[in-house]
Amino acid sequence: MTDRTILLTGASGGIGSVVAEAFAGDGWRTVLCARSREALESTAQTVSAAGGTPVVRPLDVRDEDEVFNALLETIPESLDVLVPAAAVMPHAPGERPLQEEHYEDVRAVLDTNVYGLFAVIREALQFMRPDGRVLVPSGSVARDPKPGMGAYAPSKAAVEALARGFALDIDQSVGIVDPGFVATNLTHGKGRDPASVAELFRWAALECPAGDLDGNIVGLREWKQATR
Repeated sequence: MTDRTILLTGASGGIGSVVAEAFAGDGWRTVLCARSREALESTAQTVSAAGGTPVVRPLDVRDEDEVFNALLETIPESLDVLVPAAAVMPHAPGERPLQEEHYEDVRAVLDTNVYGLFAVIREALQFMRPDGRVLVPSGSVARDPKPGMGAYAPSKAAVEALARGFALDIDQSVGIVDPGFVATNLTHGKGRDPASVAELFRWAALECPAGDLDGNIVGLREWKQATR
């Protein structure tokens, strides 16, 4: 058992929910945040069954005041690990060329994926231990964009730039975690099983050397090499 705390946004499904479950086995206090309380309750049941202590807090990451209040309400002492996994993509991968992207969708993507991530990290720093870790989910589309990804690929490029900037400016370790193409609602179910990459995030949080994580990208290759 442990008295450590992890907070995940986007915890109502996909990567957020399986990573929460991966930490539950060690009894972590797991703060689950997303817009839908109903979906969060489902994740909370899974976390509880796995031995964790779930705390459900509906949250819209686009509202920085709400982000701060959520942290104030759910972090009793200090935050050890932050996984800002909330993200949106209004269409299936490959289905919308950038020149056909809708203005309202561009705004929604940037507000959630970029501004929301910035707000969550910035506010969480007030509650994090000096040796805490921030694990920013991303993917190769941020560096090697594919056709038809609309505003999503540029948003992930911005996310990685934010992660590197925070890594330079704060004491905590900030790493970019690339699990590859994972089957979530964002990908319309295409890709590898999210459960197969959950341990990658756990390794990045607990075992990856801080110098290898901070400001860098760690993915399946680094995880598998380190855990052979």
